[in-house]
Amino acid sequence: MSNNLDQLTDWLKDHKITEVECMIGDLTGITRGKISPTNKFIAEKGMRLPESVLLQTVTGDYVEDDIYYELLDPADIDMICRPDENAVFLVPWAIEPTAQVIHDAYDKQGNPIELSPRNVLKKVLKLYADKGWQPIVAPEMEFYLTKRSDDPDFPLQPPIGRSGRPETGRQSFSIEAANEFDPLFEDVYDWCELQELDLDTLIHEDGTAQMEINFRHGDALSLADQILVFKRTMREAALKHDVAATFMAKPMTGEPGSAMHLHQSIIDKETGKNVFSNDDGTMSDLFLHHIGGLQKFIPELLPLFAPNVNSFRRFLPDTSAPVNVEWGEENRTVGLRVPDAGPQNRRVENRLPGADANPYLAIAASLLCGFIGMVEGINPSAPVVGRGYERRNLRLPLTIEDALERMENSTTIEKYLGKKFITGYVAVKRAEHENFKRVISSWEREFLLFAV
Repeated sequence: MSNNLDQLTDWLKDHKITEVECMIGDLTGITRGKISPTNKFIAEKGMRLPESVLLQTVTGDYVEDDIYYELLDPADIDMICRPDENAVFLVPWAIEPTAQVIHDAYDKQGNPIELSPRNVLKKVLKLYADKGWQPIVAPEMEFYLTKRSDDPDFPLQPPIGRSGRPETGRQSFSIEAANEFDPLFEDVYDWCELQELDLDTLIHEDGTAQMEINFRHGDALSLADQILVFKRTMREAALKHDVAATFMAKPMTGEPGSAMHLHQSIIDKETGKNVFSNDDGTMSDLFLHHIGGLQKFIPELLPLFAPNVNSFRRFLPDTSAPVNVEWGEENRTVGLRVPDAGPQNRRVENRLPGADANPYLAIAASLLCGFIGMVEGINPSAPVVGRGYERRNLRLPLTIEDALERMENSTTIEKYLGKKFITGYVAVKRAEHENFKRVISSWEREFLLFAV
């Protein structure tokens, strides 16, 4: 057993942990794994899972057989999952002292499993490391609180706060509206502190009972892990207070969508300086090329930012969501915003990803687009001044089908992420979309039933 696993063993014993939730994130962002007694976890130094869990859809179905057997061993063999001692978190809502440990997936030869979202992010981070660069990211997670409902056909409703009344109207940045759910957020902050999640601020967003939690900037892999854990934590805290929390991109008709905005900058590992700024404080060529890469390749990686049919309902003009990959300084109407900041804090905010995106894949995709721009010297378009809701050039795919086809046909993206990952991801999302198309919506019944 390595020293690192010795440290993990000591941590489990120090915290008197009796159960360990061993988990990996699948392509849709669902945590899958096993719950193990601590002694068994220590003895086995990890777990085995069928690699096929990485080709499972959000509905629990699998991809078509021909793709399934093209990508996986016909014997449905196990992958070897090893715990990452830097991705260990308490489970504050558990009755028994419990820890959740995020694992990395390998084959029997010790090679990283290509379909694993965490491995995809690590692959992109290695591209930066090989250049002597380190990405710094700061995610912002939006989500809605709603009444609990057991009927998926029934539209979601705002929850009842401390006042005994549901929220009405737009309450952007309202302290009182956020305070309506004080007991819930007290638990969220207490639990996140116990888990050492780097939360920064809580904001009431535009939508009815829509909130935003900002994370402090830091290491990309660590923050992707933290988002995975935060989503679980937020849902558990909501259930404890008899409401629901949802990270759907567009959960309510007529309300704004929920995003996972990603602030990103790159530092030189030797000097610690932000490579996005020149010595005189002006924008560097690397910064402009990073934006150029985002502009060119986000349209080819859109399914990693907008993974579901619901994701595309967010991209509507004049709804606080971007509809293009234009860029501008201090401009919230474009997909790529450059906040006003000093030279060392110069960054770009990618406003395209939805709250429903897999955090590993969204961060990997956002950083990869910028990386390709930096190494290929891609120039951005002119920055937008003023309102930027026109779709303009740099056109984004408008549907999940178009986006998947664009990603599937991108030779550049295949070169960096590998054919196996691209094929598997696209197949999972196509299987989900086929399932969606079988369901008749209330809109169709309302407007077509007697009119056509």
